[in-house]
Amino acid sequence: MSTTEQEERAPSDAWYLVYSKPRQEEKAWWNLDQQGFRCFLPYARFRRRRQRRYETVVEPMFPRYLFIRLAAGVEDWSPIRSTLGVSRLVRFGTWPARVPDELVDALREQTRGGPCDLSPEPLQPGERVRVLDGPFQAYEGIFRASRSDDRVILLLDVAGQHTSLTVSQHQLERA
Repeated sequence: MSTTEQEERAPSDAWYLVYSKPRQEEKAWWNLDQQGFRCFLPYARFRRRRQRRYETVVEPMFPRYLFIRLAAGVEDWSPIRSTLGVSRLVRFGTWPARVPDELVDALREQTRGGPCDLSPEPLQPGERVRVLDGPFQAYEGIFRASRSDDRVILLLDVAGQHTSLTVSQHQLERA
């Protein structure tokens, strides 16, 4: 393929993906920003289990990924891969992975007031739930209570009988 054909197919000013080293998204963002690159690292609030209990944490929305705005043919992209915290620029074949502007704009809008909340609301007694896996997969029941060990108590209608069942909270979804 000739250079002219590559230039015609090469995107102009657009968002791309940077793949960072493990848990170094912030370091990559900061170092790229210091070099004058325009970057975006969205954060979200998640509910994580730590030491036998759940807590809310704020972490990068997409672990190991951040967005960078680049102009093809105008900017020198070579410093990106040697930046501290950066592993590589994400590519599909030989072309860097372009991210639609609409997606980045939507993420920027969603995180404008701070990290967006991606932690699920806790189940409330009386709520209808569905079992996702195990011997009672696809059964629907009523959430009764939570136990301290990440297990919940359900009331299921099995063969016309109301049966109390204890399952892991992660085996359920709202019906």
